[in-house]
Amino acid sequence: MSDKSNDMKKVTRRTMLQRGAGVAALGAASALATTVSTPPAAAAPRDNASHSRADALPATVAGIGIPDSRLAREAVAFARNASSETLFNHVMRSYIFACILFDRRGVRYDRELVFVSAVLHDLGMVEAYRTPTERFEVDGADAAQRFLEGQRMPAGRVAVVWDAIALHTNAGIATRKRPEIAMISVGSRVDFTGYELQKIPSDALEEVLTVYPRKGFKQNALDTMLSLCRTKPMAELMHPFAEVGRRHIPDFPVPTVEDMLFAAPFDE
Repeated sequence: MSDKSNDMKKVTRRTMLQRGAGVAALGAASALATTVSTPPAAAAPRDNASHSRADALPATVAGIGIPDSRLAREAVAFARNASSETLFNHVMRSYIFACILFDRRGVRYDRELVFVSAVLHDLGMVEAYRTPTERFEVDGADAAQRFLEGQRMPAGRVAVVWDAIALHTNAGIATRKRPEIAMISVGSRVDFTGYELQKIPSDALEEVLTVYPRKGFKQNALDTMLSLCRTKPMAELMHPFAEVGRRHIPDFPVPTVEDMLFAAPFDE
């Protein structure tokens, strides 16, 4: 390694220490952000009368009922307005896959709560709802909370949605929580990685992919991950997306866990 590279590494570690960035705080504070912005307000919900017939969801997909309550319709309208078709189809597939798996296990759950959580779970991927410093899961949970509070959803139910969204990429924790939280992690993981896909009946899978086709989901997801890594890299500290940044972005500035360990201000 060159002297210049060694100097750069020392500067990176010294900067982290000077800012008092401990492991618990680094996930929420960006060492690179120079301004703090106010989280964007949730888009104003549309009146039910303005919902287009073309936007109506099927009553069932692959035998899974799609909630049709006022709140469910408003959540769908909000997510559709915010998301690309590719992303919206992903959140719908996540809901259906989760329900198929949990129904087959005989698990009881609140279907509307799962549906709303699933539909809103990737708002943090949308540029309009990104903050400079937070993980995308927290951005999405915060955006969903603001929207649901505007819909007068009871605080206890909003809290479940927040946890479901904030924890959905951490299956080891989410799957130990109540079903409505675990299902968002399980359903999104099936669609993102194919994990447990073999447990989805082939005819059900075909119907899901017909009603909500993937439309380039893999490349779209990669592009979004790289966008997050480029625009707020320190939000990816100790996050799986950091590995994507290191693979694709030259001189990606986010330290590894090893870097953080040896940057700690102790003699040994």
